[in-house]
This record gives sequence, structure tokens and C-alpha cells, in this order.
Amino acid sequence: MRKMIAPLTAFSVLAVALIASASVKPGDEAPAFSLQDQNGKTANLSDYKGKIVVLEWFNDGCPFVQRHYKAKTMNDMNDKYKDKDVVWLAINSTAGKKPADNKSAAESMNVDHPILADTDSSVAKAYGAKSTPDMFVIDKDGKIAYEGAIDNDPDGTKADKVNYVDKALSEILAGKSVSEPQTESYGCHVHYQK
Repeated sequence: MRKMIAPLTAFSVLAVALIASASVKPGDEAPAFSLQDQNGKTANLSDYKGKIVVLEWFNDGCPFVQRHYKAKTMNDMNDKYKDKDVVWLAINSTAGKKPADNKSAAESMNVDHPILADTDSSVAKAYGAKSTPDMFVIDKDGKIAYEGAIDNDPDGTKADKVNYVDKALSEILAGKSVSEPQTESYGCHVHYQK
């Protein structure tokens, strides 16, 4: 049976065009933001000036995100790099999600880093985040060094998995350029606030 796809409306075409035009790419300045985490603390990107920042687009209802947290992908990466001037931040741009929702998700999924509430989806739109998880690595100069998938294993079955974020962080910390600065992200669509 063929899967039917709804036709694009003028509004959806405009929305896609606006999101695409706001997308950042490697080498661009990372858009500033100020968001509240699951504990009520405000995090500003400028707070981390001079550090490497990993942004992970998050949705606790997404099976891809759930799989990575069950496998401890994100927490293990945070543990590996947190003493090397690397800050890991999850951003939840899912429509209707508030800091209290993120607190509950952090507790149930054992998230060991801040989950920031992008309640109006403005940060997701500024970055052009497409999926959960969509990953961005910001270098110490505030530029996008990597954007895309966490790894090359959307199905979670590869034996020869490449963790693109781990690779990018290792290269940056070694003083090298990121050899693969952009990949195609996979996961659930970011549910933008309308």
C-alpha cells in the first residue's frame, strides 16, 4: 500500500523556507540564546564563552532520543568531555514543553546535564534544528564547528558505528579542523511552536 503524503500548503512552504533560511552552517556565528533549564536556572550561551558547547535537540517522547539515553550515549559523552572545557546542553523545542516537563524527563531518563526549555521554538528556528537529536558543536570562538547526527547509526544496529560528535570534539581539542563538519541528522521532527 502506498503511503499518502499531504500536499504542502502555502503556509507550510513558507514555514519550511523561513526555517531553512535561518539555519546555521559550520563556520557561522552561533546564535545567542537565554533559556531556562529544568531546575529554573537561566542559561545564556554567553555564559560559556571560551568553552566548547554541545547543543543536543531533545524530545523525551522521541524513540531515537529514548534509545540514546537508554544506551547512555549522551551522558557518556558528557562524562568524557566535561573536564575538558566542554559544556553539554540539551534543548527541548517541543511545542508545549515547559521546564517542569524537562525536570520530569531528566529524572525518568537519568539526564545528567541541563535541558533547556525553548518554549517558543525561537532557538530551534535560529539554528534550523530539524530533528531530535540534531547536534551542534560550537567551538571556543563561538562558531559552529559541527552540525548533524550524533552518529552514522540511525537504526542502532551498526557494529562499526562512528560517533560524529565524539570525533568532532576530539579533533577540536587536538587543535585540528573538524574533518566532517556537517552530516544529515536523523530522528523525530522538531515539533515547533506555531
